Amino acid sequence: MMKTQQARKKGSLLPLHVIEAAASGDVDAINAVIKHYEGYIIALSTRRLYDESGAPHFVVDGEIRRALETKLIVKILQFDLDRAA
Repeated sequence: MMKTQQARKKGSLLPLHVIEAAASGDVDAINAVIKHYEGYIIALSTRRLYDESGAPHFVVDGEIRRALETKLIVKILQFDLDRAA
């Protein structure tokens, strides 16, 4: 397992410089924040659907996933670093 995956599983935090850059509108930093929360977003947007025979299947609802990612981006850009300190 990669070192970053192991750290993420242990509940690692995003580095402050990434948060500062994301709050300032840096696209790469925003993408890093989204990537950090990707598993959580996928878990929240997973739905159970049933096929014709009644067997359940789990699928990621793309619409819900995009809505959660959009909401995260909006909150990142609204984040006030001065107030958080």
